[in-house]
Amino acid sequence: MTRGERVCEFITRHCKVPEGELVGQPVELAPFQRQFILEVYDNPAGTRRGYLSMARKNAKTTLIAFLVLAHLIGPEAKQNAQIVSGGLTRSQAALVFDLAVKVCRLNPKLARLVHVVDSLKRMKGLALNTEYRALSAQAGAAHGLSPLVAILDEVGQIDAESSPFVEAITTAQGAYAAPLLFAISTSARSDQSMFSIWLDDAKRTGDPSIVVHEYRAPDGCEVDDPKAWAAANPALGIFRSEGDLAKAAERAKRLPSEEAAFRNLYLNQRIALESLFIAPTLWRDNGDAPNLEVMKANTLAIGLDLSARGDLTAAVLAARDEDGTGHVHLLPFVFTPAGTIGERSRRDRAPYEQWAKDGYLVAVPGDVIEYDYVSGYLARELETLGLDPAVVAFDRWRIKEFQRSAMDTGFGGAADWQAIPQTYSGMSPRLEAFESLLLQRRIRHGCHPLLTMAAANAVTKLDPAGNRILNKERGRRRIDPLVAAVMAAFAVYDGAAADFDAKAWIG
Repeated sequence: MTRGERVCEFITRHCKVPEGELVGQPVELAPFQRQFILEVYDNPAGTRRGYLSMARKNAKTTLIAFLVLAHLIGPEAKQNAQIVSGGLTRSQAALVFDLAVKVCRLNPKLARLVHVVDSLKRMKGLALNTEYRALSAQAGAAHGLSPLVAILDEVGQIDAESSPFVEAITTAQGAYAAPLLFAISTSARSDQSMFSIWLDDAKRTGDPSIVVHEYRAPDGCEVDDPKAWAAANPALGIFRSEGDLAKAAERAKRLPSEEAAFRNLYLNQRIALESLFIAPTLWRDNGDAPNLEVMKANTLAIGLDLSARGDLTAAVLAARDEDGTGHVHLLPFVFTPAGTIGERSRRDRAPYEQWAKDGYLVAVPGDVIEYDYVSGYLARELETLGLDPAVVAFDRWRIKEFQRSAMDTGFGGAADWQAIPQTYSGMSPRLEAFESLLLQRRIRHGCHPLLTMAAANAVTKLDPAGNRILNKERGRRRIDPLVAAVMAAFAVYDGAAADFDAKAWIG
């Protein structure tokens, strides 16, 4: 019998279901649980880390409790070994401990093998002097330990690239030649979160000592697609309620404001839960291609969001179809330095190089963005396309430098240049207008990949009066093309923010 088979046998023979409708009954491991255990413990390369990511309510924490007991009093117990489980909060850490204790107390044989100290969240295996502790980041108790096995619960909640609490646990394992770390969690919210970085690094490097099982619905799926539910919920139809999922999906479909939470928690997708400006489904519903003839025949505006010399500069054309539909057509131009495009592709975790090859991104020669090149490129492209913007709506940042270049290259010479304050009062009516257009399916953005990336990254912040602004404080996440699009879309209807009336916009 292999190590993995012994762990599975220990769980199914000695452990009882700790709570729920089947409480007290022998455990029957689901196929995905058994497969994960076997691949971790029977790995020919030797497993140092095991990552399991899936949607909520698929018994992640219960599985952690079983693994704790396998190392505390089961077939994986080692003389004097320490086992820890870590949670970000005291309540999360207590969940694992409480489940492990419940499992033991449901089986008198197991109960006789452990000594439980409820007040300290500790269990001691009496046969081999093993010890288990449940730790929380709030308590700051991760130092001074030397765990052979560490199990991290819901590390996807760590939004940063690293965590002092997790680092304290992982570095404490350095005393062992073959420590084992488990990270079992719902997906993090972004590519820049610690758990996402761990998963992506394991997949990219193919490190044989890391076992990765990630159950995640495909990007672009509908929230009410049963196939997407199954992809993210391996326990669906076993002990994960399909009816519960269907109700949550129906609500997310009806209320765009709740779609982000559903995608993250129920579909295990990397979607921010904070004030997401545009729900992914809503964005896709506005994905028809823009019509160049509409841009030639109607008032044309261009939104301009300049960047630091080494990042993305965006210029987005907008025209409102006045044939009665009121559709706003968007055509983006996005620029980035060619000399550092590879480095920034890795930094931003975006395929800039491929987008440049496909013509969606303009690679500016050199290591920095030269405004002479950008304004000259725009002037030539607009002339080639037969487009003449009447309005240039811009963020004031570095605009003087750009305007000097524009004068030399002939860009926007006849246009009305309008400064748009990047403040709550300046941007809130523009965001409301853009959102209203999206809700009525009146935007045509053609699913341009850089504009779509920006839409997926954009979150909003509120001031005390309820005004909104797009959040530009998300580190490596880029929203420049969307900022430019919002300014341009508003300009083609009503550039006077103070006079804006949402009902008038909707018509």
